Amino acid sequence: MYVSKHRDIPSARRFFTTSLMAHRSPVEVITDRAPALANVTDELIPAAFHNTGQYENNRCEADHGRLKARLRPMRGLKTDRTASVVIRGHAFVQNLRRGHYELGVEVASVFRLATAFDELQLVI
Repeated sequence: MYVSKHRDIPSARRFFTTSLMAHRSPVEVITDRAPALANVTDELIPAAFHNTGQYENNRCEADHGRLKARLRPMRGLKTDRTASVVIRGHAFVQNLRRGHYELGVEVASVFRLATAFDELQLVI
């Protein structure tokens, strides 16, 4: 997750360099048609196919539905820092529920989140 005030080339470069350090180089990158994203993907990931199809990123956008439902009663977020903290925390919990981490994997999916937080409490 990355939160930025502007959608320009430096912020796109910062997002992709951070993402590339955390993950391996992708074969395909799906974004919208923002020119800053096209420039940076061609520069940093020249071997990847840059897909800007009309409905290609619906899967990512649909994932934001739960986050938007959580933010609606809060009437939005006031600063970029709070937005970043809430979005990262929400993404972490979603990834825990989906089993992307090795926390709470030995229990049923209903109890995975509670077990994972119990395991994290022992480490912290």
